[in-house]
Amino acid sequence: MDLNSKIARFNMIQQQIRPWDVLDDRVLDVMGGLPREGFVPDAYRGLAYADVEVPIGEGQAMLAPKVVARLLQALDVQPGERVLEVGTGSGYLTACLRRLGASVVSLELDPALAAAARERLARLGLDEIEVRTADALAGPAAGGPFDVIAVTGSVPGTEVLWVLEDQLALAGRLFCVLGEPPLMEAWLMTRAADGSMRRTALFETSIPALANCPEPRVFVF
Repeated sequence: MDLNSKIARFNMIQQQIRPWDVLDDRVLDVMGGLPREGFVPDAYRGLAYADVEVPIGEGQAMLAPKVVARLLQALDVQPGERVLEVGTGSGYLTACLRRLGASVVSLELDPALAAAARERLARLGLDEIEVRTADALAGPAAGGPFDVIAVTGSVPGTEVLWVLEDQLALAGRLFCVLGEPPLMEAWLMTRAADGSMRRTALFETSIPALANCPEPRVFVF
């Protein structure tokens, strides 16, 4: 293990993630042990552990480490659960979800990003991950129901999430970021025993929009 990388991961945990109220030991262990630099383009390796969204090509970026950590803590992924990830990106979050014990179906709209993520995940020897080139909002083609759904890009409102909510199992959890820049908020949505959705606000943030997400409706009076 590269010493500089190990130190950078330690500092990421202690200086970025813990201060942002992430205290779940499983999440801290997974993120502290996964070489994040292996998921960024060579030109940005120096930013792999920085508190920024690292560009990964095709106009997309990795979520900042503390946002990934809060997402994982909120979803409370358990071994054996089925997870749908919407927006594979670099594959970093995909790897974190698998290392928490889930089997993962990850949908990525961009074929180049999907192919690169498959290669990275294969190099790590991670099984029970399927990266598909598909639009998650186009229809329920992912093979649900899922125990967990992680949406890695922001959406303007809950009305665009019905396709995903329909694939959520009872007691299942869905993480998403709602709103438009600069005002966005992360939410945890849980399907109750009667099938209804319970929504809990988590934290304020601002992340790039989900690729191919419908534009918000504009009303003219």
